[in-house]
Amino acid sequence: MNELQLDEGALQETLEKYADLIVRVGLNLQPGQPLIIQNYRHGGVNLQAAPLVRAITAAAYRAGAGDVHVVWGDDEIQRMRFAEAEKESLTRPPELEAAFTQRIVDEGGALLTLMANDPDLLAEADPERVSTVQRAVMEAFSDVREKVTRNEVNWLVAAAAVPAWAARVFPDLPPDEQQMALWVALFHACRVDQTDPIAAWEEHLRRLERARDHLNARSYRALHFSGPGTDLRVGLPEGHIWASGAATSSNGIRFTPNLPTEEVFTLPHRERVEGTVTATRPLSYGGRLIRDFSLTFEAGRVTDIRAGQGEAVLRQLVEMDEGASRLGEVALVPGSSPIYQSGLLFYNTLYDENAASHLALGRAYKVNLQGGAAMSDEAFAEHGGNSSLAHVDFMIGSPELDVDGEMEDGTLEPVMREGEFVLGS
Repeated sequence: MNELQLDEGALQETLEKYADLIVRVGLNLQPGQPLIIQNYRHGGVNLQAAPLVRAITAAAYRAGAGDVHVVWGDDEIQRMRFAEAEKESLTRPPELEAAFTQRIVDEGGALLTLMANDPDLLAEADPERVSTVQRAVMEAFSDVREKVTRNEVNWLVAAAAVPAWAARVFPDLPPDEQQMALWVALFHACRVDQTDPIAAWEEHLRRLERARDHLNARSYRALHFSGPGTDLRVGLPEGHIWASGAATSSNGIRFTPNLPTEEVFTLPHRERVEGTVTATRPLSYGGRLIRDFSLTFEAGRVTDIRAGQGEAVLRQLVEMDEGASRLGEVALVPGSSPIYQSGLLFYNTLYDENAASHLALGRAYKVNLQGGAAMSDEAFAEHGGNSSLAHVDFMIGSPELDVDGEMEDGTLEPVMREGEFVLGS
């Protein structure tokens, strides 16, 4: 995969490089700006991610940050809650955590979501209990998530290696080698193993911008996806905007919302998706794995669900609200992505979505529509945008996937062939 070798001393040094990348390229944290480090879908940041959280905190203060706040969580406590808590308590939203996070972002703070969880955390949990908690969490954080979809704050999703996740990715390694192997894989995917990671990211972002600009110039009215088990037409609304790795917040801060990122993405028209799509990688959602699944759409809405594992969880997701049964994102990722080339399945959406083209059920990003950031949900829907408590990406890309762009006159031109960009060649 790569030649980076780490001992404990080198790990700490590389964690500091990674933390610097998170602060400077991911968040682009500004002098005096507060930072909150969260993971509200899992009750807070896993305690086992503390070494990276400390490195990020140090990097943030070196960058001149205001206060750095961390909301901690624990996988084992989460597991106990789903197994033992009274059912009624699961409906109660995490109001204190949501209010605190809301206060920080309302004050102009940056938001870092740090993922570091066991993908099988809730494998034995009742799907209905999982759905109940996820809905309560999404409702509690709806205002924060709305600010994120409008890019009103500089925000970032990143990840830290922890033992349970590492064991899932590297089950054949000795237990004492698994976490270090996962750190090496994360560093490679995030270009932290480059001589100058920040310069490497600047060049990478320029490459993504070239693909973004090409797609915006073509202004397709739809995309056609074809591959094994997939025959899907995704209509695109008038005024859709393709975005790439870098974004700009409403107060002018340029940031990179995902580390890693290999995608260019836009929003589908909520009512103009037709056909069937088959996922090419498992989806880890709410501590449960969903495998070997396909979705069929009619007039933009999911009308049929098939899954080899986790079908009940997937149905609970699609039924969370009306918008959860529709698409909010379409993203193209080439097979030359270092994440795909690693040959690893990460069982983590942040990483697996950047190995393959993907779609998302639920909420669309309003910044992907001309004038969308200023629209109400009702106006957004009138223009084809989708609103929902959910936003869950699932992977559909592979070396067997072809994508065509549909022009206004109905003619098709190639965008991807065998999982790689050709961009109208």
